[in-house]
Amino acid sequence: MSTPEPLQNTGPYVSVAVFCEKVMHEQGGAISLIRVTDTINQAAVGPEAPREMQPFIANITLVVMLKSGEARGSHGVMLRPEAPGGFQMPPFEQTVHLQGGAWGAAIVMPLQLPVSEQGVYWFDVFLTDPTNADSAQFLTRIPLEVVYSRAG
Repeated sequence: MSTPEPLQNTGPYVSVAVFCEKVMHEQGGAISLIRVTDTINQAAVGPEAPREMQPFIANITLVVMLKSGEARGSHGVMLRPEAPGGFQMPPFEQTVHLQGGAWGAAIVMPLQLPVSEQGVYWFDVFLTDPTNADSAQFLTRIPLEVVYSRAG
């Protein structure tokens, strides 16, 4: 068996990319993620429960943690959501400062996500260069599944 070629990516590296209910900021800069999930369950109960899911706003927190590697300086982290039917939702972006090595950066984004259909919503995560609007390096993809149930 031959030795695999090393990856050309020199950073940053994704160490965590998840959705959770809550983030606690601890002493010393550590963060605790509470109720990590990849599913939102939406339920309707009663004889008048609609057959189809009604649009709603999901309150959830997205956390992306990076390790710098060789990346240094200010960069944007852009998240581009995609609805289950392939519709590209408006992207949003935050700036991080990377200092190289094992230095980390955490992005904590409380979201009010408009949900209009069941299925998997994908969140593509890109690193952007503030000096070059056309450059974007794909980092990872995070799924969030919406499941609707009714009981009448």
